[in-house]
Amino acid sequence: VVEEPDLYLSCGALSEDDMKKLMIHDWLMFCSDGGAYPILNETDNPRPGHPRSFGSQARVLRKYVREEKVFSLEDAVRKMTSLPAQFLQIKDRGLLMEGYKADIIVFDPQTIKDNATYANPRQYSTGTEFVMVNGKISVEKSKYNGGLNGKLLLLTENR
Repeated sequence: VVEEPDLYLSCGALSEDDMKKLMIHDWLMFCSDGGAYPILNETDNPRPGHPRSFGSQARVLRKYVREEKVFSLEDAVRKMTSLPAQFLQIKDRGLLMEGYKADIIVFDPQTIKDNATYANPRQYSTGTEFVMVNGKISVEKSKYNGGLNGKLLLLTENR
């Protein structure tokens, strides 16, 4: 690793069956430890990134909800939205309620799909109609529009 600092390693600690057994629990939340990477052409930054940085939530919706029916769409959405907001004590996000920040994703449950792979990780998911962050549209028809509508959430200021 010292000789090749750009080396990436991904290890799966749980089997697929064990992950599915955990996913069905009400307290389990979905997240990704993937970093933020821009879409680049071949001559830009050679660091490949990780597919989950581009399709973690879409993968859950495609694979575990639509294809394998491990749990319902409603449970998946709760595990991605209100449950993490509640757990992290973020008081104005995670639900569609008056006075809450309008962080909304409209997607087609029949077409949402993660497209990123280990061979080509920098691919956006498809099937998203639009993404609204803080009440402003950031993604339209699965295409990012350049809007910088989010902000860093500090837990100390949001509890």
